[in-house]
Amino acid sequence: MILSTLCYLEKDGQYLMLLRNKKKQDVNEGKWIAPGGKFEEGESPEECVRREVAEETGLIVDHLALKGVLTFSSAGWENELIFVFVSDRFHGELIPCDEGELRWIDKSSILSLNLWEGDRIFLKMLLDNEPFFSLKLSYERDRLTEKSVNTY
Repeated sequence: MILSTLCYLEKDGQYLMLLRNKKKQDVNEGKWIAPGGKFEEGESPEECVRREVAEETGLIVDHLALKGVLTFSSAGWENELIFVFVSDRFHGELIPCDEGELRWIDKSSILSLNLWEGDRIFLKMLLDNEPFFSLKLSYERDRLTEKSVNTY
């Protein structure tokens, strides 16, 4: 199973989002996602998300809040466990990302972006400030075929 992270950086009623449009054969091509990525050997979720955010955005995260865990499965792909964080405390200068375009998006417009269907589910939970969640998402290609949500 792949372990990875996402971090929704929040500032002035906006989230920093990444339009994946620069990498070849990118499973996320054309989709908007949060900065984040896969664990390196021996990393904790917090170490991973801080490193990934710094690499992709140039920003240094000062405080993290773990909001949920995603279990992702899709035929032909390895299962993935994704730790979802938010942060409104960070510093540094935004840099260009080699994976796509970074853009601050009003939280009120987030759900109108080209997102994975399952991302809409947990983003709505983040926007509604719902409790910690565990969400299982199963896909066939781009189509969400199963979802299971638990909150704590």
